[in-house]
Amino acid sequence: MKISIIGLGYVGLPLAVDFAKKGHQVAGIDISPNRIDRLKACDNYIDDVSDDDLVSVVKSGLFIASTTFEACKDSGAVIICVPTPVSEHKDPDLTAIRSASEGIAPYVTAGQIVILKSTTFPTTTENVVQPILERISGMKAGSDFHLAYSPERVDPGNTKWTTANTPIVVGGLTEECSKKASELLAEITPNVKIVSSPRVAELEKLLENIFRSVNIALVNEMAMLCDRMGGVNLWEVVDAAATKPFGFMPFYPGPGLGGHCIPIDPYYLSWLARKYDFETCFITLSAKTNEQMPFYVVEAIQRVLANRGSETVGKPRVLILGAAFKKNVDDLRHSPAFKIIEVLEQTTSTHVDFCDPHATEFKKEWLPDNPVMKSIEGTPEQIASYDVVVMVTDHDAFDYQMVADNARYIVDTRNAFSGIRLPENNIKVLGAGSFLSHEQKN
Repeated sequence: MKISIIGLGYVGLPLAVDFAKKGHQVAGIDISPNRIDRLKACDNYIDDVSDDDLVSVVKSGLFIASTTFEACKDSGAVIICVPTPVSEHKDPDLTAIRSASEGIAPYVTAGQIVILKSTTFPTTTENVVQPILERISGMKAGSDFHLAYSPERVDPGNTKWTTANTPIVVGGLTEECSKKASELLAEITPNVKIVSSPRVAELEKLLENIFRSVNIALVNEMAMLCDRMGGVNLWEVVDAAATKPFGFMPFYPGPGLGGHCIPIDPYYLSWLARKYDFETCFITLSAKTNEQMPFYVVEAIQRVLANRGSETVGKPRVLILGAAFKKNVDDLRHSPAFKIIEVLEQTTSTHVDFCDPHATEFKKEWLPDNPVMKSIEGTPEQIASYDVVVMVTDHDAFDYQMVADNARYIVDTRNAFSGIRLPENNIKVLGAGSFLSHEQKN
């Protein structure tokens, strides 16, 4: 079967390669000419895709990348994996979904399977995608072609749970739609849960991510309380609570949330809720709590700089360790490191650099000309030259003992230096009891 994948990012490209490895002819479509050029040259840009696998499917001709929707002609299945951001007002932006639907609609054929995987709010498949496909193709979803929603469950950098073994959820417009979509996706992930409608599957995805957002907000708030109280280390508290074999799942505080879904999904649901005169107060508050964490970290940095002013020569220098939104990946989407850097540069006269072995450069999109910021190497001499080193993303590649031996002062938002030999009173740990005070009390 020919399968077309629309969107070749963190969701679409692994899926395209997996289907090609199964022997399907796969057409990958993306609006980015740079991505297409890189794929044609077998230049991999997704860590979760094996370089060898990409080379194999490209060289064999089973995977062909293109910028034009004409490439999906004669496809037995089309899977939409495009981004779904929010606007500056925190409203859902379905531009990419609408564009993808309009692009594939002229090539919809009888018996074809169309699956939306992009994270979105309930009713999108039925009220946005379906009308576009039916209007342009002249065909009827559920009778002429099959339409379903199956949320992506990719966890970048997770080697234990991949597209091959993470269970999937499918909700079709009809029972036959569900059946056809599940049979196709089961070739990649055998464990399939069929639900009664696309709406159930859409809301299920939001629940997954909002569950994490709410619980992370809870421990972030408790971390701030512990810092206010003094003498209580939340990391120890959580580890103690985690010994309970039932009724508790450990979550840990941090500098804020990143990635495509978790920072965004609460706003997708709250926007939908307002249409029904319902306010998701609890969910929205949790999202706002997480959004405040970068500012909380900046306040701690500023207090350290103020307290160590006599030791600082010239313009204060701050080094951010880790720019990716999570450890051991190069994914920069919505990373809290951006907000920390932005606020430090805009509210103080601080010079800021970053070090990340995975994500080596990014554009400062908060500035008009979008200047590129590049990672430093992170040598002992470089580490020693900064007034404060801030641990934001705890990559395994960092030499924590080397950093501890050379840093003048450390602000640790991940408890990454737990168990590391440290000079006395040169570190503040988020949630450890004295994050905003002058001296560490734990």
